[in-house]
Amino acid sequence: MLSPKILIVDDEENILNALQRLFRKENYRILTAISAEEALKIMEEQEIDLVISDLKMPVTNGVEFLAMVKEKKPDALRIMLTGHADLKSVIEAIEKGEVYRFLLKPWDDEELKVTIKRALEFHNLQMENQTLTHTIKKQNAIISELEKQCPGITSVKRDRDGSVILDVDEAIKESDEK
Repeated sequence: MLSPKILIVDDEENILNALQRLFRKENYRILTAISAEEALKIMEEQEIDLVISDLKMPVTNGVEFLAMVKEKKPDALRIMLTGHADLKSVIEAIEKGEVYRFLLKPWDDEELKVTIKRALEFHNLQMENQTLTHTIKKQNAIISELEKQCPGITSVKRDRDGSVILDVDEAIKESDEK
């Protein structure tokens, strides 16, 4: 399995460096950007599993940025990490960016590691769910086509205890007609 890609966006280089050090021993590919604009360029070139963004950044704030991420890369999970939390920002981030978690600076290293691990597990489950849903839709289309070609092929008659009822006379009649 490929290492999950995490994009960390913060206008403070020391925060980016600290988070890179924190995840150095983890099986993650860490990418960093010092602005929303730089992060969006990275996301155009690479698939990202998780985006961690600061709230207060010049030009484009974290809420606006995560809303853009949601629009451009809806499968990427989004986390807000900030030292400037207020209720309005939290609500706005959840509504506009569909933020998975809202974490405060300074962070607890172990709590952050666990949060990231769980976020990536959740992301993997979402991706598996999408794959399975796609497979089921394809299978349903095939079954629907088979039913059109051979009406009744998808229906099974059962008795009260759930046993399949075979209409032997009908089967013999159909084989004689062929």
